[in-house]
Amino acid sequence: MNYLPAAGLLLAALLGASAHAAAPVAKIQAMLAKPEQLCGRFEQSKQLAGMKKPLASSGRFCVVAGKGVLWRTLKPFPNTLRLSRDEIVQLQGDRVAMRMEASREPTVRMINGVLFSLLSGDLGQLDTLFEVDGTAGDGAWKVALKARNPALARAIGAISLEGGAYVRTIHMVEDSGDRTDIVFSDIRTGPGAFLPEEAAQL
Repeated sequence: MNYLPAAGLLLAALLGASAHAAAPVAKIQAMLAKPEQLCGRFEQSKQLAGMKKPLASSGRFCVVAGKGVLWRTLKPFPNTLRLSRDEIVQLQGDRVAMRMEASREPTVRMINGVLFSLLSGDLGQLDTLFEVDGTAGDGAWKVALKARNPALARAIGAISLEGGAYVRTIHMVEDSGDRTDIVFSDIRTGPGAFLPEEAAQL
């Protein structure tokens, strides 16, 4: 995802034959927890087309409903992205290294909305931007997303997600052939989920 090189986010057809049925979005929405605040760990692997070894990174993320997302890469080197509906900000410590405003880059608003919906599991929002196919049952679900907007399709590519009460994995395939896999773990909710430095940055 060109707009989030450090996160690699920015997010294949993993589903079986039954995935071609209409996705049970309402059922999945009912399965998802909806905390106001959520933090956890991520492990990301990005396979670039033409390269043998994937690029691995890991760190922490936090989502605050109605406010934004903090994406902190800790390894192989520190990097922090703060996303809201209106902008993407790259932070180096307390210093702003880069800022992209949605008022100047309309795609920023679109992509931020997608990312926020992905990390918060808001499939209702995603359904407005993507054709959604998937399955749900026994406390687990998986969906594949195909962008309705050609510009969004070029920017993000194909996305598939799996989860239960929370999103557990995101798999993205870009038009270039680059692939990104993100696995989430150690999910915590509520004000205590934040580290002090994360609360300050959000």
